[in-house]
Amino acid sequence: MKEILQALNELKNNKIIDDYAIGGGIAALFYIEPFLTFDLDVFIIPTEKTKCGNLIILSPVYEYLEKKGCSWKGEHIIVGGVPVQFIPADGLEREAVGNAKEIKYEGIKSKVLTPEYLITVLLRAGRKKDLEKIEILLKLTDIDRNKLGDVLRRYRLSEKFRRLL
Repeated sequence: MKEILQALNELKNNKIIDDYAIGGGIAALFYIEPFLTFDLDVFIIPTEKTKCGNLIILSPVYEYLEKKGCSWKGEHIIVGGVPVQFIPADGLEREAVGNAKEIKYEGIKSKVLTPEYLITVLLRAGRKKDLEKIEILLKLTDIDRNKLGDVLRRYRLSEKFRRLL
């Protein structure tokens, strides 16, 4: 994990990405009890270098990591033994990255989605495993219900959230 956090910070410092935050199952582990998860989801805000019209080109990210000895395995790039999936942030995820919680892991600064944004992103994905994580987050984490409600309303997910409850 330490190696990927260092690489993420290098990507940002070298202006290959503007910003990032950890999401998905690994982000949930910062707030709830451990469970099995396969990969690390990283929401990234691309730089102008990685944009081509409306397309986002992730080649600079992957080329940088390959030069550092990382390799491909399916849809993931393996960094320090960890399968990593880079997800270009859309409107919700850009906001989530901008409001992410700063953490330190083994002395390395990083960012992780807050529980309110994590719940919203997981809810929008809507897979069974995502909905299960939401239920656990709601039970075991101190959620700012006003903030969560605001984000859910703005991204038109309030009704889907009510159905989940």
